[in-house]
Amino acid sequence: MLTLFPTSGRVRRFSRRQWGRLTSMAAGGLLGSAALPMSLFGRDGAVESRAPAKNCIYIFLCGGPSQPDLWDLKPEAPVGIRSEFSPLQTNVPGTIFSELIPHVAEHADKLALIRSMTHTNNDHSGAIVHSLLGQLAANPADLYIQRHDHPGLGAILHSVLGETGEMPPWAVLPRPFGTYSPPYKGQSAGFLGSQFDPLLFAKEAKGSLTDAPLKLDAIKPEEGLSESRFVARRDLLHSLDEDLVLSDAAREANYERAFGLLTVPETRKAFDLEQEPASLRDRYGRNEYGQSLLMARRLVESGVRFVNVFWTFFEEGGCQFNLWDNHGVPADVCGIDDQLTGRQQITHEYCTPSFDRSFPALLEDLEDRGLLEETLVCVAGEFGRTPRINKTSGRDHWAPCYTQLMAGGGVQGGAIYGASDATGAYVLDKPVTPDDFHATVLHAFGVEPETAVYDRTGRPVRVTSGAPVTALF
Repeated sequence: MLTLFPTSGRVRRFSRRQWGRLTSMAAGGLLGSAALPMSLFGRDGAVESRAPAKNCIYIFLCGGPSQPDLWDLKPEAPVGIRSEFSPLQTNVPGTIFSELIPHVAEHADKLALIRSMTHTNNDHSGAIVHSLLGQLAANPADLYIQRHDHPGLGAILHSVLGETGEMPPWAVLPRPFGTYSPPYKGQSAGFLGSQFDPLLFAKEAKGSLTDAPLKLDAIKPEEGLSESRFVARRDLLHSLDEDLVLSDAAREANYERAFGLLTVPETRKAFDLEQEPASLRDRYGRNEYGQSLLMARRLVESGVRFVNVFWTFFEEGGCQFNLWDNHGVPADVCGIDDQLTGRQQITHEYCTPSFDRSFPALLEDLEDRGLLEETLVCVAGEFGRTPRINKTSGRDHWAPCYTQLMAGGGVQGGAIYGASDATGAYVLDKPVTPDDFHATVLHAFGVEPETAVYDRTGRPVRVTSGAPVTALF
């Protein structure tokens, strides 16, 4: 008999036969979306885990990084297809990267490359939703977060694995990701409820590329609000809850965590980059991307289980365009006088040069602190780029075949999974969908596809429809 414990405290027991029927219904799409989580506990009361990952830093290169110019080069392909950038031998014999990322190449022995990522949507918005949600949205036109959504990865891990002490289980840096829009799906707890939503930081993007501090407005007390007034407000809130019988355990835990983030010095230190040596901050890069990766390391070290980092470009006026989306930018976009070619985009200071500085710094920092083995690091995008170079020295959107990276968290370093064909156009071997990548992240934490969470009607819903790439572990 399996015993299942929803957060409401009710205990539901299913025989293995009943559970098999329920999960098969979920797999077949017969169960709807949901709000109360379900966890499977071992004899010691803790959630059983068969994998070493305790934390995850999920880096999303918004716009779609160019795999033919970074980590799936085709040097034997014809002119117009093979990269304009020279191949570079990594520290793994036989594995080549691009001259654009020489420092990343020195860490290939820590990386697992999935070169057979694939789906069918070459449109940014739909591909972003599929990638972040780990499944196709029920309505393709429904792009932005809603309370009926399937929960994002951070919320699933929170609901299945539980709380993380004083720190929030899930955080998003440097801000929620949208394209002049509300945040895309996959960045909320969806039907699990607001108690499982991530901690969000700055929403304003203007001037985000300077060396100014990250905007941590989520944990900044209101201007003019003294600590004594703040505590008085908390006491008043408690008394109102008691009088109106509104309090519940989940909300109370959220209140206390929020108050802790705002008032407890030890907790607030986790969000203070000034605690880091100036030399380390320089090593990551004094821009929003580098400092976000450094903050992500501080957060997982302090107990945050899952951190999203979204890498998208904002010029100083706050205008957004994604440098990874390197098909070229016409003149007058974001006030730029001259056209940016695809080559200029991918070599822009805030694209591959910054990534080649900050990403290796993150891997080295995690390893030096003994955190890499228990911290899964993912590098993803919504799709890749076309095999053929376009007329503006760039590449266009391409979902049929692209590459994503993993490191740490029990992943085999130096591994390559799957393959693209001779021109990088299509998957040659072992296709992996965004659904499967999602399942692979969960597998690193010991959470398998048949694990379920509850919807608002109390029905179990599988955490993912994908199949994990277990060969990576």
